[in-house]
Amino acid sequence: MKRLAAILAAAALLGAAPQAPPVALDALLAETPAPTLDAYRLFTDAGGRSPNARVTPYGLNTPLFSDYAEKVRFVFLPPGQAAAYTAAGALDFPVGTTLVKTFAYPADFRRPGEKVRLLETRLLIRKAEGWTALAYVWNEEQTLARLKRAGTRLDVGFIDAAGRPWQVDYAVPNVNQCKECHSVAGQIAPLGPKARNLNGAFPYASGPENQLAHWTRAGMLTGAPALAKAPRTAVWDDVAEPLAARAEAYLDANCAHCHNARGMASNSGLFLDVDETRPAARGIGKRPVAAGRGSGGLEVSIAPGDPAASILLHRMRSAEPGVMMPELGRSLVHEEGVALVAQYIAGLQPPH
Repeated sequence: MKRLAAILAAAALLGAAPQAPPVALDALLAETPAPTLDAYRLFTDAGGRSPNARVTPYGLNTPLFSDYAEKVRFVFLPPGQAAAYTAAGALDFPVGTTLVKTFAYPADFRRPGEKVRLLETRLLIRKAEGWTALAYVWNEEQTLARLKRAGTRLDVGFIDAAGRPWQVDYAVPNVNQCKECHSVAGQIAPLGPKARNLNGAFPYASGPENQLAHWTRAGMLTGAPALAKAPRTAVWDDVAEPLAARAEAYLDANCAHCHNARGMASNSGLFLDVDETRPAARGIGKRPVAAGRGSGGLEVSIAPGDPAASILLHRMRSAEPGVMMPELGRSLVHEEGVALVAQYIAGLQPPH
């Protein structure tokens, strides 16, 4: 979240210009999506960095890995409306809510606030009939983002925090790919803004504050319990937190959008959401329902104490289509995520 804060700093500190017209709720709820992002007035500047009134930045304790892209998130709630707290799953958002997520890369991650290139801004709009997913791609001048329902690919280069150069064949998803990852019981639904993933501090312009507390205080959330009684997802890269909690949070964020009882991979019997407690359902000693190329000739999803014999890790280590997991949203191997899950599996005890 520190790097996110660095990128977000200018927008969060500036806030909305007092004279700016409000977010165009009618455009968000229109049957036909706007051809360009600026039509919604979610931002007060052409570059999409200064949020309008009622457009609030937020972060997740543990996000999905997307080829090392930084993500800047905002939520818009219509005037007079608030989300309702739910202990499990995404919060219950009212009609008109819009979740905004911009994907960006700094030219050099050692200077994350400089030369930031915005690639795309995705919207999830809550309409009366359900959620709608849209993707807007930024032009080279960083002055306009256009709707790309069919998706596209972008060449991206950056220097990582260790000084290594990278090239990414970045994929903006098409509408059907959005549905694949965001499908819950066959319907599009938000994945990240769950109470447990928001139960953490965010660097607001007024200072760090727990997001559930901030949303409640600002009238954006109703029904939330005391923070100590709210669920909380571990921060995957915070080594001060227990290893198992961090690994399970990582698998929840990166795998459970499909691997849950109501997701696209429900027929696999492999459920990686943090609420799943059955060892076999979590993959421990579990044989796959279909032993295809993706298994790598291995026998079980997770072999306790033996990362090299675990299909789950084999698929995380691959960038080959048909083998790698997740199937969408990345073209690179997340080295840090692989190391975390490998350490977690190595520490598991074989069943007696």
